[in-house]
This record gives sequence, structure tokens and C-alpha cells, in this order.
Amino acid sequence: MKARPGQKIKLTSIDELLGVNNEESALDLEIVKIRSFRNHPFKVLDDEKMQDLVESIRANGILSPVLVRPIGNDIYEMVSGHRRMHAAELLGMETVPAIIREMTDDEAIVKMVDANIQREELLPSEKAFAYKMKLDAIRRQAGRPSKGNSAQIGRNLESADLVGEQVGESRMQVRRYIRLTELISPLLDLVDQKRLQFTVAVEISYIDPEIQKWLFEYIKENGAVKLNQISLLRNHLQAGAITQARMIDLLNNSQPGKAPSSKLTFTEKKLREYFPANYTTRQMRDIIEDLLTEWKRSREEFMEEV
Repeated sequence: MKARPGQKIKLTSIDELLGVNNEESALDLEIVKIRSFRNHPFKVLDDEKMQDLVESIRANGILSPVLVRPIGNDIYEMVSGHRRMHAAELLGMETVPAIIREMTDDEAIVKMVDANIQREELLPSEKAFAYKMKLDAIRRQAGRPSKGNSAQIGRNLESADLVGEQVGESRMQVRRYIRLTELISPLLDLVDQKRLQFTVAVEISYIDPEIQKWLFEYIKENGAVKLNQISLLRNHLQAGAITQARMIDLLNNSQPGKAPSSKLTFTEKKLREYFPANYTTRQMRDIIEDLLTEWKRSREEFMEEV
């Protein structure tokens, strides 16, 4: 419902997000008894903001209690408050004010995501795993077990709609972020570092992890890839298997504004003219590489003398 002109807009507080009521009171809980949330998708970094939090807690203490749930044997799982607890540890504190609440796994996931998604400047990887965890939890709560595959993501769109409404994203954008969880870690790190475009990363997420490793090596050597390059690669993969050499050739020749490169090839029959009959292909290749390396070194020395 839209706010009327002049109407005050009430911002949602963390307590409201977590459902903290006035009857719940905080107690000092030993930090050694608290475990991080399993598969917590949000990074706790020792950056400038963490230092600001440390200084705030040093001056004023922890003003907002952390939220934990009991998991047995007098041990508790953190639901909301990982950054506050880390700052307390940096200050050498042994306890933190905590609200203890019984929660199911899925209830805890939803509370954890809701509390952290309000933070500014979330990384794409943080959103990706947080959205997936919440979407899976909502589906389980609704009686639709998630199998964690892309086909399941494509169904039950009302769940993605619900997540989107709660985090301020469209259904399709939620699904795009969730696709990032299919990337190998090195590629996902490139997305976080803004060295790989979001839309390109989503397209790569549909590619087999082994070929994703080849793509990461290619990006390290040649820089970022474009959407048209990955689309072309996916089309070729749909037609059948591909070698790493063929992938590199395909990407090189599909760079915008770059003319196709000519090929220099030698048949094995031709190469056999220069090697003993018992040499393997690997042995021939190693010798050729050694000879070329030596030729390059000699050439460089010659140029230095000229």
C-alpha cells in the first residue's frame, strides 16, 4: 500500500524483523558456547566498518542483543549477530548479551537472512546463497521439499515472488542471483571483485564445472569475457563435447572487433618423420616445446647483441 502525502513511513527495525517481543529478555551468554550459523552466507570481514563497530562497542557496549537458538549440550547457534560477536571477540570480551529462542532449522534460516539482508553493499555471492537458503526454507515450510537443482528453481514461482518481495528484487533477479551458486568458487570470487559481469556470470553458471575451470584459466590469462562469447560457447556445447584448446580458439575468435586467427597445424604423420617410432605424442610435444623455448632464448640473446 502506498503512503499518502504527509504520512509518516515507519521503517522496519531489526527487532521487528526478528520478531523480538517485549517479553523476551537478554542474558549474558559466553561466546565460547556460540557457534556460527551453519553455511552462513554473509562474510564477516576485518574491514573499516568492523573497526567502526569495535570502537562503538568499546564506547557504548553492545546495544542490541544477538539472537541465538539452542542446539544441544549447552551450545547455541548464532542466528543474528555474527559481526557483533566478532567485534566483541576482537575486544577480548567473554560474553555477549543474547536472546535465546527455540527455532526450527527453516525458521532460523529465514530469520538469519532477514536480519542480514538489510545490510548495505552486499556482495553478489552473499545475496546468491542467502536467497537460495531462504527460497529452499520457504519451500520446505510450504511442504515442497527442495532438491537443490535448477529444474526445481524453475518451478514454484510463488516462492521466488515471495523472496523477491521481501528483499526488494524481482522474481527473475532472485532466480539470477541463485544461479550464481552454480559457479565454481574462483569464478564467483571474480563476480564479487567486479572482474566478471553479473549477466555473463549467470550465463556461465549453466556450463559444466570442469569447463568453468577452463574459463577461469582463460580469464586469468586474457581478461574478462563478453556475453556473446559465452553464448557462443554454450551453443557449441549443446552440439557436443569440446576440448580446452577448441574453447580457447572459439573465445579468441569471437572477441568483438578481432579478426579470426589463422591456424598452424601439423599432422601426427608429418611429425613422426622427425621422431623415433616408439615416441609417444606427449614426448614429441615436450621436445617441441623445449626446442621452441631454446630457439626463443637464442633469438632474444641475438637481438640483445645487435
